[in-house]
Amino acid sequence: MRDRIPEIIRAHGREPVVTVLGDADYRAALLEKLFEEAAELREAPAAEVAEEIADVLEVLRAVAHIHGYEWWDIEKVAETKRAERGAFLGRIYLEG
Repeated sequence: MRDRIPEIIRAHGREPVVTVLGDADYRAALLEKLFEEAAELREAPAAEVAEEIADVLEVLRAVAHIHGYEWWDIEKVAETKRAERGAFLGRIYLEG
């Protein structure tokens, strides 16, 4: 869950029940959340795509962080891969 959600719940007069996860459980929860957010992105109407992409991005940032990477590290790796293999903009689909 996003860090400020308990605060938002409290602001609405309720008390959230939260658990702070250990490393392994946190990683597993983040990966589960990534799949959940990706599914929401897949089903999102055009007007909500940017919001869903932002959710996926935020989970990816957290996954990078738990593995000891800053986001700029990931951007650097992506840049290198893009230069070597290209991006995903050409709508190319490799059969088989």
